[in-house]
Amino acid sequence: MSDVSASRTGERGTQPRATGKVVLVGAGPGDPDLLTVKAARLIAAAEVIFADRLVGKGILELASATAEIVSVGKSKGEHSVPQDEIHARMIAAARAGKRVVRLKGGDPFIFGRGGEEVEALRAADVDVEVVPGISAAMGVAASAQIPLTHRDTAQAVTFVTGHAKLGEEPDLDWRALARGNQTVVVYMGVGTAGTIAARLVAAGRGRETPVAVIENGTRSDEIRAFGVLGELNDIIQRAGIQGPALLIIGEVAAMAKDAPALETSAKVAPSLSDLWRMFS
Repeated sequence: MSDVSASRTGERGTQPRATGKVVLVGAGPGDPDLLTVKAARLIAAAEVIFADRLVGKGILELASATAEIVSVGKSKGEHSVPQDEIHARMIAAARAGKRVVRLKGGDPFIFGRGGEEVEALRAADVDVEVVPGISAAMGVAASAQIPLTHRDTAQAVTFVTGHAKLGEEPDLDWRALARGNQTVVVYMGVGTAGTIAARLVAAGRGRETPVAVIENGTRSDEIRAFGVLGELNDIIQRAGIQGPALLIIGEVAAMAKDAPALETSAKVAPSLSDLWRMFS
């Protein structure tokens, strides 16, 4: 009897810790006050945090002093940690029984490669949860008081990425994006802004369409620049914007709190090309 009891006690004493889980957490556009309550709680409780480059410093300060913070950020043309390796590290940490947070700027499922990470974790039979965050588009636009939709001028909003391989241009449906009465928000579009503007104008969007370019939105070092689509690249150059930044294209951009009055009689009215499409 004593042998059996001892054996069972020994088994309990040597049992491995239960497999942990990974939570993909949206960190929002940068301002720590824009975190969800659940996101803040999970960050504080995490044992390992895999953090993107765009996660604000103030957000990481919410982590426990004993948490291991692993930077896996990416920048234009430079991936300090390849995506497959990020997957492998998260899986290893979870299998070691750790409480793992994968902290991603904005929302994990909007241009955040969250879908790929969920697939990799499922394939490894690792428990995964997703906590949404305020997307960069919504957070940055709200901070600048730009309504992405408006009953009078924008009945739709489209989110696209301007990212492309070096030397190439974004593969987008330019004709669809050039239609009037909509707002186009471009993530990661600074490097291809000139091409984006030229393609939209060629597809029929007026050169005088208002635009806003916002770098480091909601943060203390935020930069906002305004103008018209035909001068998009010049606007970015004059403001010294290098990215990360959002491009907001459409009549609503002129409604920003600090947007200057556009020196054009067509700042709200449709362009000739718009009128032609309306009546053709």
